[in-house]
Amino acid sequence: MKLVWSPEKASKAYIDTVKSCEIFRESSVAEMISAMAAGWDAQMIVETWSRGGVMATSIGLAVANYHTGGRHICVVPDEDSRTEYVEAMENAGMSPEVVIGEPEEAMDGLIGIDFLVVDCRRNDFGRILGVAKLGHRGAVLICKNASSRIASDFRWRSVLDGKSRIVRSVFLPVGKGLDIAHIGATVTGGGKKGGSGKTESRWIRHFDRDSGEEFVIRK
Repeated sequence: MKLVWSPEKASKAYIDTVKSCEIFRESSVAEMISAMAAGWDAQMIVETWSRGGVMATSIGLAVANYHTGGRHICVVPDEDSRTEYVEAMENAGMSPEVVIGEPEEAMDGLIGIDFLVVDCRRNDFGRILGVAKLGHRGAVLICKNASSRIASDFRWRSVLDGKSRIVRSVFLPVGKGLDIAHIGATVTGGGKKGGSGKTESRWIRHFDRDSGEEFVIRK
């Protein structure tokens, strides 16, 4: 199985997020991320947040989770961040799960992540991506608050474990920048030629310096 896009869920989440984020300025990031999470029918939505952060994206993810019926979990670094986050989300009428701790500890019990949003302004965002246990259906990974400079230097493969197949990655100049990667579904069984007659698959990667996109083509 793999992630399958649902235009209907994406549309509903987008509209509901617009309504829920009316009090926030420049909520386009929240609306886009919410539509993506709902459209891919994410069952395990994980985000990172720290004290003083903007709440619009978190509200958008909670809206998406309502439409997918999965889990929405926020990883925060300390108790102060947890208190502020919970209070803000409760005021918005939402109550996602919250996990406190360092990336390796906090992410340990979160298995099967298929939608992950991390903040590039957190110094440990690379560690979080490195220890994330992605779902077998594939996953969508998003780094928000990514400047164009960060995007030009950033390589998803450098922070992933090497076992994750990057189908496509792109930098979008939305808000303060979104760096997005689509991770392919886990392939089970042998891919090399053997008694069953199966042949080994080949993946050709191409990085477009002009657009900032990375393409992976299967042959």
